[in-house]
Amino acid sequence: MPTIVDTPSGLLDLVGVDLGTTEWVVVTQERIGEFADATGDHQWIHVDVERARAESPFGGPIAHGYLTLSLVNLFLPELLEVRGASMGVNVGLEQVRFPTPVPSGARIRGRGQVVSAEEAKGGVQVVVRVSVEVEGVEKPACVADTVSRFLP
Repeated sequence: MPTIVDTPSGLLDLVGVDLGTTEWVVVTQERIGEFADATGDHQWIHVDVERARAESPFGGPIAHGYLTLSLVNLFLPELLEVRGASMGVNVGLEQVRFPTPVPSGARIRGRGQVVSAEEAKGGVQVVVRVSVEVEGVEKPACVADTVSRFLP
């Protein structure tokens, strides 16, 4: 269940709040291949299963870092729901890191924390840090400070 605020101004009270975790999502080889097709990034460490098993230091194919980052957008509404907003827009990212790879077939989930929230141009701008966790792995696969603006 997401953390819910009734209005964008309710975000101002969430600074420092741990938003918990999302449901697990399996990163299939099919999804990796579809991302490669969508972006034109067909590097063998992602799409050539046999070669990746034989030659990759990761022991098999891994998801693209940007695929992992794109799934942050899937996780955000599972972490935070802003009711009473006429719209929410992605403003950008403040920082993104990829500490560890996501192996094909791995289960991942998002963990969120509200880093900051402030009034901005008729609404509230919030920074939510989303850490993408890989099941059974200590280091996160991606840590992204997302910036969103919610208008009443």
